[in-house]
Amino acid sequence: MRIEVNGVRLYVDIEGAGLVPDGPLMREKPTLIALHGGPGADHSIYKPHLGQLTDLCQILYVDHRGNGRSDDGDPATWTLAQWGDDIAGLCDVLGIERPIIYGASFGGYVAQSFATRHPDRLSGLILSVTAAKVDFEAVFAAFARIGGDKAGDVARTYWSDPTPERRQAYFDTCLPLYSVTGLNPDMMARMIVKNPVAMHFNGPRNEHGRFDFRRALADVPCPALVIAGEKDPIMPHTLGAEIARHLPDARYHLLENAGHTVDFDATDAFYTLMRNFIGEVSDAA
Repeated sequence: MRIEVNGVRLYVDIEGAGLVPDGPLMREKPTLIALHGGPGADHSIYKPHLGQLTDLCQILYVDHRGNGRSDDGDPATWTLAQWGDDIAGLCDVLGIERPIIYGASFGGYVAQSFATRHPDRLSGLILSVTAAKVDFEAVFAAFARIGGDKAGDVARTYWSDPTPERRQAYFDTCLPLYSVTGLNPDMMARMIVKNPVAMHFNGPRNEHGRFDFRRALADVPCPALVIAGEKDPIMPHTLGAEIARHLPDARYHLLENAGHTVDFDATDAFYTLMRNFIGEVSDAA
């Protein structure tokens, strides 16, 4: 479905019931809002595997403006502030109070934007394979260490000055290094890829290189789960550890022998962490 939020129609999908029978009562489950990576990807990267959590929570998937099946809107609004405020607006329209926000990679940037701009509006924050501030030199070094000098050079060339042609070379050489177990070809084929939003955001001269949530994270009071992959080249695990240091109530977990796709590379460990955290937040509500 498409829901109008802040002047654009956002594509939203919902999995699982929000109210379930529990003896003589109807019990309300928490809502988990899943924020996808990119920019230039869509929510399909979470399907179907994230659905295994619907016994614990209702899952709301959303494509960010400019991404996937959502309206593009004015490119001037392709900013982390707007993407974060869109999540607040979506909650207003749907009447969602204090959701659990889950953001991976770029989705983690949006999650931090929402959490720092609206710190009292979420009950829990899950940040997976993401950063509060990007260290590009650490990224280039990680690609070279994991994939060799060519991968390091291709990563440096693309991220330093993104173009559609360099993005394709990056997809060919560097994207396979995101996973230790191998990227799922069906998932990659299903994903809607939009280059314009990536060109607008990516790189040190764009907002990708300017944002810094580290200081503002200190004012996010809710429990937080931070997950990093030991062999992640695009979000080196040191960046995840840095996030955890700035959050007042964080649980940090480094998953060994896992890359950027920690949910596939270390599936059992990843979903054990997710389930335990959602249970903890739900019990505290």
